[in-house]
Amino acid sequence: MNDPTAHAPVDLGPQTRVLAQLVAGVGDDRLADPTPCPRFAVRQLLGHLLGLAVAFRDAGRKDLGATTDSVPDSAVPDIGPGWREELPRALDELAEAWRDPAALTGETRAGGVTLPGPVALAVAADELVVHGWDLARATGQPYAPDPAALDAAHAFVQAVAADPTPPPGLFGPAVPVAPDAPLLDRVVGLSGRDPKWGA
Repeated sequence: MNDPTAHAPVDLGPQTRVLAQLVAGVGDDRLADPTPCPRFAVRQLLGHLLGLAVAFRDAGRKDLGATTDSVPDSAVPDIGPGWREELPRALDELAEAWRDPAALTGETRAGGVTLPGPVALAVAADELVVHGWDLARATGQPYAPDPAALDAAHAFVQAVAADPTPPPGLFGPAVPVAPDAPLLDRVVGLSGRDPKWGA
């Protein structure tokens, strides 16, 4: 795989704040609505976001165990009654964990996969950007991801697309997008989503 980390490490804080604002804008009446992730309604997408925030927080802390070894597709996620407080808190903790320079040293684990620290950070940025788009589209909210996180996500999905043997099941087949399309549309397309998707 091409190196998706050949730039300065991204601070995830601005993107996690964007996501927290989206989460705050989700009404209880939208929890059963469809999302661009075919297996997930909004409530499952929120559960997935909570799980990945905790997993990548613990990956940044090198606190390896059940949270970092769970394979994302092993079960359909869901939310509990405290999700409105738990998810923003986990997003804040995720960003803080990756501000520690030690997070970028050596290897860590997330989703049951061992990764160099900088690659795990790139994966986290991509997850936050793409699933932010998923949540915004599913709930009819405007979305402007953090530019640095968007750049990191683009580098990551480009590296995956250029890899002759990409990790299985990482993304669906790429959706063709014009080369001069907005960067977010290109990231979304490379991650297997149609930028024109609507609920």
